[in-house]
Order: sequence, then structure tokens, then C-alpha cells
Amino acid sequence: MILQPQIQGVIARSCHPIGCKAAIEKQIYLAQQQARTSDMPRNVLILGASSGFGLASRIALTFGPANASTIGVSFERGMSDKGIGSAGWYNNIFVKDAAIKAGRTTSNIVGDAFSDQTRQMVADTIRTQCGGKVDLVVYSLATGIRPNPETGEFWRSSIKPIGEAVEGYAIDFEKNRLNSVTLSPASEQEINDTVKVMGGEDWLSWMQFLGQNDLLAEGCRTVAYSYIGPEHTHAIYHKGTLGLAKTHLHQTRHDIDALLSGINGQADIAVCRALVTKASVFIPGLTPYLLALYRVMKAKGLQEGCIEQMDRLFYNKWNRQQDRDDEGLIRLDDWELQPDVQDEVNTLLAQMTPENFTQIADYEGVLTDFLQLNGFGFSNVDYDQPVDIEQLKTLVP
Repeated sequence: MILQPQIQGVIARSCHPIGCKAAIEKQIYLAQQQARTSDMPRNVLILGASSGFGLASRIALTFGPANASTIGVSFERGMSDKGIGSAGWYNNIFVKDAAIKAGRTTSNIVGDAFSDQTRQMVADTIRTQCGGKVDLVVYSLATGIRPNPETGEFWRSSIKPIGEAVEGYAIDFEKNRLNSVTLSPASEQEINDTVKVMGGEDWLSWMQFLGQNDLLAEGCRTVAYSYIGPEHTHAIYHKGTLGLAKTHLHQTRHDIDALLSGINGQADIAVCRALVTKASVFIPGLTPYLLALYRVMKAKGLQEGCIEQMDRLFYNKWNRQQDRDDEGLIRLDDWELQPDVQDEVNTLLAQMTPENFTQIADYEGVLTDFLQLNGFGFSNVDYDQPVDIEQLKTLVP
């Protein structure tokens, strides 16, 4: 079967497994170029490991100089009568295959990270693969819903401003256009539900579970990922429902620090730069900023993807106190927030319209990153060649 991109707005309805493999190979190559630093984690659990920063964390630590044993947890779907399956499904497979060939140790756990069953599977795997303990837990779950264990219903996140409506633009990859959008302010219920889904409660719950089951090594660290951004994005992000959820995440770090104090552990927040991920493209008002940011940072030689960010985190900033801000947050957004970068981005944003955005900004670069999330857009993949569907059916994570 010849596979082509199927896009609905900012949702990709198809993926290309061979392209997913190309994406994994590219990230592995970049991880292998890093220089080793001291005190690297050796046994790592990644919650949300199949795409974005979670996937990049796993690759950086598995294939980079850390040579870590990793366990990746994700909720993905394989091939069925409904379609080819998700990109994350194939990312898991190709990471594990590459790890085996390189003599590295890694395991995939495909399941709902909110379920007790998945937690038990994680516990069992830590005991058999990691000698019973992990020394790093990466929390990178990106989901719009979370089950309420008491009622069986779901909390659902809402990406909205707080207090007043916000007008702006949102990109439409399907029709290659920039649409005007108006976002109404969130209700109290929407605010509370978004904090439940995207705040720190589940992160804390996972660390409590691992601690109660004696699965955390002496000195164990954990890290979650966040975003703050410049003033331009604050109305919809930092000061909106997402921002409140991230504030809760930041506050939870202190609770986890207290939890880990008995084993001399530590909880960290890494503040990442704005990038095209499966989660970020759903944030109205952020995509025009990405269009301008990509152009400026590429022109200045500062452009990074998820793997470059995670390589810089673990092999440059991980143990450097000087790379933390006054709140103790590890800042990976330092290049993005340079005054000269932001000045040029703001100039482009002031000029950007639905008529000229493809000319004055980096639409092709943002679109390519979006396509590559699902295995399309790689120059070294022949997309005119049919993919062997029967062979794909034999692949398991």
C-alpha cells in the first residue's frame, strides 16, 4: 500500500512506518554525537515515551553516552481494520529494535499510564530489568483526558484563556492557511479539569507508587517538562488554563522533593522551548508564534528540535547549577528568550497576515516538522514505494 499524509486541520490521520524509522535513526545519530558527563542515570523510566520530548529523552539516554537501560510507557495503537496504527506505535518498535542491535537494554509497555494494571507492569519490569530500582523518572505524559478513579468519568482539559476572550490566528495544515480564532474564557470547571489533567497530581501519584514499592534508587531524580514562553504567548498559555496547570506542576515539584528527601533524591522541571509537537499544534495562537520563531532561530543558527533539547538537557545542563533560574528550574528556553530573538520574532508577528504568512515566516519548516511527527516529509524516504502491510502486522513493541 502507498501511504500518504491524511490531515484534518492539525490532526494527522495517518502515519508512515518507514518514515517513523527514519525519524528514529536521525535522533539516534544526534544522541550518539554527545560527550559523556558525570553522574548520568543508568536505569530510567519514561512515562510518555512514544513521541515529542519523552521519545527524545529515551533516545538521548539509551543511545547517548549515558548508555542507560530504559523503560518506555505509552498508550498507542497498532494496525487494525481502522487503519495503519499510530506513529508512536512504530516509534516504540524501532527504538527497541535499534537498542537490541546496539546491545542496549530497553522495554516497551503499551498501556494506559493512569491504570493500576500498567503501574503493576512497570513495577514488574523494573524488578526484572533494572535490578529492582530506577534512578531517573521522566514524566512526559501529554493527553487531553484523565480518568477520575473515584467516579469512572473523565476530566477533560480545555485550552482557553482566563478572564476574557482572546483573538488571534491558528494554523490549518490541511488547507495551508491561517485562520482567525476567538477563544472564549474558561469556566471554573474547565480550569479545574485542565489542572487535573495537565498539572502535577499524576506525577506525584506515580512517584508515591514507585516509592511505596521500593523501586527508587538512592539519589533518584525525576523530571517533568514545562513551557513558559514570552509575553506574546502568555494570554493563551502562561496566563491561561495551560499556564495554571503548569503552575500546579511546578508547585508539585516541591511535594516530590519532600517525598524523595529520604533517599537524597530530587525533582526537576525543565522549561523547554516552543516546538512543533503533537500537543503544541493544538494550542490556538501558538502556531503563528512558531512560524516566526522558526525563521528567526534558523537564521541565527539556534534552531533545535526535541532531540537537540534533550541532548542539551542531559549532556550539558543536567548537573549545572548555573543553568537554573531563581526558582530552580532548568532553562532550555534560554536561546528562544534571548532579547534579539524575541525582538525579531515580534517584528515578524506584527507583519504577519493570512495572506503573507507563507512568505515572511517559516511555514515550510513548521509544516515539515508536523509531517515528520508521523513519518512523512523525510528526503531519504521514497514515499512512492508501497509499504508491505503484511510485514507490518508482524511488528510488536
